[in-house]
Amino acid sequence: MKTGRLEAFSDGVLAIVITIMVLELKVPHGGDLHALRPMVPLFLSYVLSFVYVGIYWNNHHHLLHATHEIDGRVMWANLALLFCLSLVPVVTAWVGDNPRAPWPAALYGVVLLLAGLAYVVLERAIIAHEGPRSELARAVGRAHKDKLSPVAYAVGIGLAFVHPWLADLVYAGVALAWLIPDRRIESVLRSR
Repeated sequence: MKTGRLEAFSDGVLAIVITIMVLELKVPHGGDLHALRPMVPLFLSYVLSFVYVGIYWNNHHHLLHATHEIDGRVMWANLALLFCLSLVPVVTAWVGDNPRAPWPAALYGVVLLLAGLAYVVLERAIIAHEGPRSELARAVGRAHKDKLSPVAYAVGIGLAFVHPWLADLVYAGVALAWLIPDRRIESVLRSR
């Protein structure tokens, strides 16, 4: 099977995830800038989550463009990733409503960790289908960010119970590391 329908479906789900997140931002009550103050935690959690969904959308796009064919295992792995990402609006709103509480910050990290692991499973499923000599297998090789991100998420989850804002800083740091699309895959796509 080709990747077109999988990519289109994934794009639709990610668009809905972003739409649900933005709907949590309510109109402020009041006509001055002070009316925005209560919205700041939710807005900041929205920005971080928007960046994360954008990172996944971008890397997913590159991943599927380096993929020639998929099978049922790849489709299920993709659904697992989309499931994890569909939880992002819930934890985003929870963190935004409770910025000083440890459990929302920890669960936010758990969702990020699960999404990261699901992405790796998707990557591995594609490589298993296309073979170890595929373009994607050559492009992925040894990935340092892939290995460091789950460790950082685990540290963030632990820090959530010390100071939730420290966890948020760790999660933001991981997002900053992933802002630039995966150059390994881009180099393979350019060399076609």
